[in-house]
Order: sequence, then C-alpha cells, then structure tokens
Amino acid sequence: MSVDTEGTTAGADAETLATALGEAITDLPEYQAYLDAKADVEADEAAQQRIEEFEQVREEYMVAKQTNRADESDLDALKDAKRRLHALPVMKTYLRSQAALESRLQELDELISEPLAVDFGEQAGSCCQD
Repeated sequence: MSVDTEGTTAGADAETLATALGEAITDLPEYQAYLDAKADVEADEAAQQRIEEFEQVREEYMVAKQTNRADESDLDALKDAKRRLHALPVMKTYLRSQAALESRLQELDELISEPLAVDFGEQAGSCCQD
C-alpha cells in the first residue's frame, strides 16, 4: 500500500469509529435520561413559562449591561429568575441529567485523548487556541 492509500484507509477507519462512537453514545443511559428530562421540560407549561421569564430578564440585563446601565438590582433580578427556574422539580431533574451526561462525555474525551498529544474535546470544540 502506498502512503496515500494508508492515509485514506486510516481516515476511513477513524470516520467509521467516530460514527460508531456517536451511535454508542446515543445508547448510553445518561444520554437517554438527558433526552427524557429534556422532553419533560419541553412538555411542562410551568417550566416553559419560567424559561421565557428567565430569557426575558436575561435579555433586559444584557441590554442594560451593554449600555452601562446595569446595576446590582438588575443582576439580582437575573439571579432570582434563574433560581426560580432551577427550583422546579422538572428542571432539577434536567440539570442533574445534563451534568451526568457531561461527566460521562468528559470520561470518554479523556479516553480518546489519552493516546493523542492534544485534548480531543477541547480541540474539537474550539476554532482557535492561544
């Protein structure tokens, strides 16, 4: 085999393995729990209302901050909206499932990165490094 053929074969093998990894991740219990919790949040009227409230307060805070008019009360309102959103049982479940999935993906990232000279997840997720 020539160098080009070997490179192509290795590239195809890496792509096949990456596809298989993605498919395997969708079978993880943490991923399934995350999808279930996400669907529950999307179907919960109270959660959707609190999300809208939080997004509105956050947008108002960002505008105030960009115009140098944000003060402590604006930040307090944002923190309060976030606290009220996260206090909902359905959001607590969602946030726990999200953290569990992120932890599991971090473990996989470490396994992938072990033989590499770079952090796979960090390199894959960013366009530029300082």
